[in-house]
Amino acid sequence: MNKIFETASSALEGVLHDGMLIAAGGFGLCGIPEVLLQAIKDAGTRDLTFASNNAGVDDFGIGILLQTRQVKKMISSYVGENAEFMRQYLCGELELEFNPQGTLAERMRAGGCGIPGFYTKTGVGTVIAEGKEHKEFPTGPDGAPETYILEPGIFADLSIVKAWKADPSGNLVFRKTARNFNPPAAMCGRVCVAEVEEIVPLGALDPDAIHLPGIYVHRIVQGTHEKRIEQRTV
Repeated sequence: MNKIFETASSALEGVLHDGMLIAAGGFGLCGIPEVLLQAIKDAGTRDLTFASNNAGVDDFGIGILLQTRQVKKMISSYVGENAEFMRQYLCGELELEFNPQGTLAERMRAGGCGIPGFYTKTGVGTVIAEGKEHKEFPTGPDGAPETYILEPGIFADLSIVKAWKADPSGNLVFRKTARNFNPPAAMCGRVCVAEVEEIVPLGALDPDAIHLPGIYVHRIVQGTHEKRIEQRTV
């Protein structure tokens, strides 16, 4: 099975459809699948739901899809750094499901492991817990009961991620903090498309250095990346 595609648009061919749920890796502008996001914009796919830590900035990352009104809902942790994201949310033009960062990462990982739901203390007693199942477990001092809430795993129609290196089998290596949300996002997609900086021959990657096994990755495209810096400090 050949996983390598020449262009981002060909890597997404036959996968995109209106109303789908997409899990996207990245944190801020670090490690975002910028080439694939541009291809989704060019395809004109609409009514999208994105599970992503944030939405980039106004003219980069998922922000370019907010500008074209292709996004219907965000499942995110952070609204900052993107004025259009904030404006659409406050005006009721965009649905937003807030998630604590750790919960969002675990929801993605759980989906990738086939786990439909899990209990966590994060968010108990806040708006995050509203409408969710509560359950007590004897996890406190001397077995005292503590309250947890049930969070669902994320099972995305498509995952788009950005990696540093890949081999033809789809084994991925991420560079430093660009690893962030990419592995759990990749895991939870029924189809995972990875854009990478370099494709190396099979066997070139040290098995102990692989961050995501190729079993999770269905398609690979090599891209040229801007790697824009969100906040430059001199």
